[in-house]
Amino acid sequence: MIKTLAGRCPRCGEGGLYAGYLKLAPGCTSCGLSYEKLDQGDGPAVFVILIAGFLVCGLALWVEVTWSPPYWVHLALWVPLTLALTLGLLRPLKSVMVAQQYRMRAEEGRLEEP
Repeated sequence: MIKTLAGRCPRCGEGGLYAGYLKLAPGCTSCGLSYEKLDQGDGPAVFVILIAGFLVCGLALWVEVTWSPPYWVHLALWVPLTLALTLGLLRPLKSVMVAQQYRMRAEEGRLEEP
């Protein structure tokens, strides 16, 4: 799991997981594992929104109640923090989702006809 957080293959921990910032590579260059079935959808984004929203909103409310700064201070504080949190958390959380899908052998759902 730790190597997957660093963007490595969930099976061997050696090959790269990503071809870009968030785009999965077609497969592992070391062990040959195909990443085609590993689809996370919007799962990582939901967790990022919940985590970053909780932190930024909580801190913004605390700063407002404690010091009552002008609005430009809020803008200067929370926009960069929101960007840093969302961009910083998205890739590791996507890696965790990929690792969990591989570990649990998750596949696309199928309907069976009687």
